[in-house]
Amino acid sequence: MTLKNRISLLVSLLFTILFGLASTLIFVLYSNFRKEEFRDRLEIKALSNIKLLVNVKEVDDQLLKIIDQNSINKLYNEKTLVFDSHYKLIYSSIDDARINWSIDDLKYLKKHKTFFKQQGNYEVYGVFYDTKDRDFYALISATDDYGKRKLLFLRYTLVISYIFFTCICWVLTSFMVKKAMNPLSAFHQKIKNINENNLDTRIESKSNKNEIDLIANEFNFMMDRIEVSYQKQKEFTAHASHELRTPLSRITSQIENVVADPNTSVERKSFLKTILSDVNQLTELINSLLVLSKIDNKNYENNEVHRIDEIIFSAIETLNKSFPDFVILFEIEENDNLDTALEIKGNKNLLEIALSNVLKNACVYSDNKQAKVKISTDNEHLIISVLNTGKTLSETEQKNLFQPFMRGENSKGTSGFGLGLRIVQRILNLHSATITYTVSDINTNLFQLFFHL
Repeated sequence: MTLKNRISLLVSLLFTILFGLASTLIFVLYSNFRKEEFRDRLEIKALSNIKLLVNVKEVDDQLLKIIDQNSINKLYNEKTLVFDSHYKLIYSSIDDARINWSIDDLKYLKKHKTFFKQQGNYEVYGVFYDTKDRDFYALISATDDYGKRKLLFLRYTLVISYIFFTCICWVLTSFMVKKAMNPLSAFHQKIKNINENNLDTRIESKSNKNEIDLIANEFNFMMDRIEVSYQKQKEFTAHASHELRTPLSRITSQIENVVADPNTSVERKSFLKTILSDVNQLTELINSLLVLSKIDNKNYENNEVHRIDEIIFSAIETLNKSFPDFVILFEIEENDNLDTALEIKGNKNLLEIALSNVLKNACVYSDNKQAKVKISTDNEHLIISVLNTGKTLSETEQKNLFQPFMRGENSKGTSGFGLGLRIVQRILNLHSATITYTVSDINTNLFQLFFHL
């Protein structure tokens, strides 16, 4: 999970939990408030009935029932029972409500003065009323339909509000975190695109000095040090390769002169030819390293337009001089826009080196000293396909194919250093092109070069 998604999730979960706890607390507090309020209403009703019955002589139980029925404070499904000090029922309201009571309830009232309990859908309040002459017990039962409707409405309101605002919170949090993390995403994208060919890339930082800007500044300082170190390393490689070419050229020339001397014995010529072969391989390695260093130093401009087919013909001609036995078959796919597609912007010398290496690789590792070159196009690319038959690479070897000094199992008995395809990849990167390798069929190797149209 990305940091952006993790922050969004944590903030959203925090809000969800806090809002859920707040909604639960509000509901519980209001539920207790409703219960206490209804208890107070029952207490007032019970005490008023007792006082009317005891203190007003003109009020008998029938008149009290009429008063109860017409009271503005009448409760839903109300039932009132009043007992004297001997636990005798002296008043009962006239409705269908029932109160389950016992002598123990009245004794409890005498001791504790009041109680409040739930009986099914009814809530019962009991009160002990003590006068100078007599004691009275009152039990009143009713349902708080009005309060419960408000409580039910509050419950639905809280649940709907919880769902609605939780969804809003998740969406807004995701949006805000994404917006806040945009500089970090841009930072990541720039870092992702940095390679050996663009070590001069730097991250733009603003003046507000937030954490991302601080990281960007430190990253820029680090890239400065890396670039300087990398440039020194490349310059050393280039200078060393250049300096080594001169003595190697002299050694090659002297060996060739000795080999050409008719006074040199056959055994000595054979020995010198072996040394000459090793010197030539060393010269090829140094030339490859020099090419790589020049590519990294960006000494080549890519502003000229060239036809890729002409570069391929030139590469084939160069290859035939060194390997006259190799046969290269050439094919161009018919296309109305092919003439325009064949024109690419780049450095001719580098492209010729890249194509020569691919063609040489195809011919050297073929089982019939033959390769096929095909030029085609799709909607977005000019495609150069180089195909040969021979031993193919395993999946593990394919992953490291373009790494320097990488050679597969099929290279046994073949001279080389494993730098050719690395040079091809570097050159194509400079031209915003790519190269791929696939096993298109049994014992069939296919290299494809893709140039953007």
